[in-house]
Amino acid sequence: MNEIRILVADGEAEVRTLIKTHTAFEGYTCDEATDGIAAIKLFRRNEYKVIIIDTHIAELNAWNVCRQIRKNSDLPIIIISKHCSEEDKLSFFDIGVDDFILKPFSYKELIARVRVLLRHHTPKNDLTPRRIVFGGLCIDLFSRVVYIDGENIVLTPKEYSLLLFLSQNPNKAMSRDTILNQVWGEDFFGTDRTVDTHIKTLRENIKPYHEFIATVWGFGYIFRV
Repeated sequence: MNEIRILVADGEAEVRTLIKTHTAFEGYTCDEATDGIAAIKLFRRNEYKVIIIDTHIAELNAWNVCRQIRKNSDLPIIIISKHCSEEDKLSFFDIGVDDFILKPFSYKELIARVRVLLRHHTPKNDLTPRRIVFGGLCIDLFSRVVYIDGENIVLTPKEYSLLLFLSQNPNKAMSRDTILNQVWGEDFFGTDRTVDTHIKTLRENIKPYHEFIATVWGFGYIFRV
């Protein structure tokens, strides 16, 4: 599983912080550059999947930064800007910029655009994020560690696998038989009461986020978010 690393170049600290926060929720790593020269230096030192750059960064303007990047790489570039003429936009597209978004923008929309570019430019096997995050519940897929409000908790391997399976299928009701097949395997000879027992202990361990796992009476369970 490869790390998804993003570079954001913007002179506004607040914008950089918000982008970094939202990309972290997706399990991505985000590096920050305050000006164009810093962006070029980081680009040359690291391997990025997407670059987000503001048109009005200092030292070296965004157009020249993009031109330098395009000499060596075809990685996706998203331009963000408070104001930009149609002529300027076309000049960015001419040098190979992939997307353009005007400030102020929705950070959810920005992340959605990042996902689209990743799907188009990244091999399918590289798209799995490192972490699955729902509020204060964080599941680290690399270390197989679960965090509650930043503190790691102890789960058995089966409890971890059960939580991972449910969280990877949010808002989808899963029958006990489906859960048994996916988590325990088709060769398991126990009863579906095994699922109920593990759900009970799992809920205890992930408090106060136990309500994410809801019972679908007479059927199974759902990870409701």
